[in-house]
Amino acid sequence: MSTSVDARRSAPPTSATSAATAATAATAATAATAATAPRGLLPVILTATFMTALDVFVVNVAVPSLQADLGAGPAAVQWVMAGFSLALAAGLVTAGRLGDRYGRRRVFALGLALFTLASAACGLAPTAGALVGSRVAQGLAAALMGPQVLAILRTAFSGAAQARAFARYGLTMGVGAVFGQLIGGLLIRADLLGLGWRSCFLINLPIGLVALALVRRCLPESRAPQRPGLDPVGVLLVTLGLTALVLPLIQGPGLDWPLWTGLCLTASLVLLAAFAVHQHRTTGTAVRAAAAPRTTATSAPTAPGTGTAPAPTAPLVDTRLFRSRAFSAGLLAQLAFWLGQASFFLVLALHLQLGRGLDALGAGLVFTAIGLGYLITSNTTHRVTARLGEPRTITVGGLLMAAGLGLLALTAYGAADGSVWWLAPGLFVDGLGMGLVIAPVTTVALAAVEPGLAGSAAGVVSTVQQVGGAVGVALIGLVYYGAGDATAAFGRSVTALAVLELVLVGLVRLLPRTTRRP
Repeated sequence: MSTSVDARRSAPPTSATSAATAATAATAATAATAATAPRGLLPVILTATFMTALDVFVVNVAVPSLQADLGAGPAAVQWVMAGFSLALAAGLVTAGRLGDRYGRRRVFALGLALFTLASAACGLAPTAGALVGSRVAQGLAAALMGPQVLAILRTAFSGAAQARAFARYGLTMGVGAVFGQLIGGLLIRADLLGLGWRSCFLINLPIGLVALALVRRCLPESRAPQRPGLDPVGVLLVTLGLTALVLPLIQGPGLDWPLWTGLCLTASLVLLAAFAVHQHRTTGTAVRAAAAPRTTATSAPTAPGTGTAPAPTAPLVDTRLFRSRAFSAGLLAQLAFWLGQASFFLVLALHLQLGRGLDALGAGLVFTAIGLGYLITSNTTHRVTARLGEPRTITVGGLLMAAGLGLLALTAYGAADGSVWWLAPGLFVDGLGMGLVIAPVTTVALAAVEPGLAGSAAGVVSTVQQVGGAVGVALIGLVYYGAGDATAAFGRSVTALAVLELVLVGLVRLLPRTTRRP
């Protein structure tokens, strides 16, 4: 008996057994990390989240000043805004897998350092062309950070602590988006050291440097149990596909949809379909390779100079993720939610500045009505979710948003010539709903994802957020600019967005009532 036991102990394990052991060890390590997450973890990663959200919206306020200062033409100004979003959307999926392979803290720190440098380059840009290039670099750096933030939240916390962490994440994203225009207006009005619009970018320097100094102390390192090999074909397909999708959506409305935009959209469908097929095949190959027994040391070639077998190529997006009903339905809910967010902020800013004649600071002050409602609910979302669960919380939030947007539509038509503050009740109710949706709709998509796939899943979720925003802006632009006067444009737009929130409520029914959390 002892001989057979010793034989079993000395027998070389199969790769499937090794993978299971590694996954078990990684899960145990994740649980230990969740119990002892450093106190400074949330402030550091949420600082990066805030800077990213802020820089998406703050540039809208800076456009008139930088246009006069740099002599930037309409095309350059458009690229100052579009370059960031395009680079961000195109890089998220790849960045998620890089975190799985090289370590999420390491990739996050690299992104934070590059984002800080790119912000300095934006603030010191001598020409419009230099500013455009710096904004693209900012977007790529933000893409490196974004999936790591979600993956770290998923792996460093569990249970009630994880719910609170995602609530803080939602709060940070919303504050950056809602108050971005107000913060930019205040910075430009203050004209610190005579910097004008440049302070909107240079403000990131001290914040980024302090956060970077705390990364090693406050962030635990985590990666996939087995370092996955990179998928260069997948990187090429998804980058080209997302670029071909997002570029015409950003540029098309302002250019009246020329022929090349239609060709790009068609090409994006082909490229993304090829990417999906390639990911499915690569996932199958990786699963078979992991399950194949390796009984001899020579069963797999070693990497030159390393003495170890090379890591098998892993898909950028492991298609097994979509077997989870929570993940697949959660992505649809994410898409519906983000289709309406960037587009709502756009039409509201247009209505306040073009329709009502407010300057950037005045429009930013009106945005505080949304922010007040958002702050009230986003600070308590984790408690509501603990009582109702994510699906019901999202449902309540979606209904509140639909009600707020409907109230805005009625106000737009009924008080078109009245005070702009007649919009405040509808904005406040909409903000209440946003605060109840933004964190749970992210949590529910990631809750059932194994820690080893957290980076890949986070990259997909982040990409859906960015692509949803770009598609929403393009679609609502057709509604807004297709109307006659400013009042009708705003009224029709918020009515369409209210319907979209009801679609979100319908999609919530696809979510499982309880989400399995590994």
